[in-house]
Amino acid sequence: MSIKILVPVKRVVDPNVRVRVSASGTIETAGLKMSLNPFDECAVERALQLKEAGHASHVTVITCGQTTSQDVLRTALAMGADSAVLLDTGAATSTLDSLAVARLLQSYLSTQDCYGLVLCGKQAIDGDTGGVPAMLAGLLDLPQALDACAIEADGTGWRVTSGDDTGTVTWRLEGAAVVSADLRLAEPRRVTLPSIVKAKQKPLATIDAATFNIDLAPRAQIVELNDPPAREAGIKVKDTATLIEALASHRVFEQAGAVV
Repeated sequence: MSIKILVPVKRVVDPNVRVRVSASGTIETAGLKMSLNPFDECAVERALQLKEAGHASHVTVITCGQTTSQDVLRTALAMGADSAVLLDTGAATSTLDSLAVARLLQSYLSTQDCYGLVLCGKQAIDGDTGGVPAMLAGLLDLPQALDACAIEADGTGWRVTSGDDTGTVTWRLEGAAVVSADLRLAEPRRVTLPSIVKAKQKPLATIDAATFNIDLAPRAQIVELNDPPAREAGIKVKDTATLIEALASHRVFEQAGAVV
């Protein structure tokens, strides 16, 4: 197939690193290990699998940020992506919200053609809002499927299975589409040293985000940021009946919508 797949990615604090809220009420990232957002990593892997199966001809990864974000683009290139794009947002990087990112991606896509699929991670592990895929689909006026645990090419479209805590549903999206990836979508491949070396030779374009003339002022603001409260010690129960009684006392069944 001649279509291309675009995979937006984000640079986040490594999921194995424990973050703390500073005295100023912000997350200090200086000195912390940064990595490719895990949900985006799954999206990159599935995009590569679709290309290897002959359903796409090219996989491009893209991110919004500063030059420091090139490291996650290089990681995706080492996994097997064909090219990468950095939308350099300069000083506005620290305040980008979901709408700003979606509008930047829309502007970039308006200058391109042949992208038959935009495959995003369903959310970033820092903000956890999951707003970009749905907003981008709305701005592009394209069909969407969120929280995908499976995606296959289906004629001129895509067959996507989306899941949540209550079950799964399968959608057929005709033509170009926006899909967001759950962690179940694919198991990311390991990056080898030879692939890292080859990635340095692959094209990585930098575009000044200011050329799109988009207002990047955030529509959402963080009012307060605190560490989560200390977790209380658990209890031991002697039998199943006591366990059910303890769960009922915490209204677990009611919150889950079950009838006791």
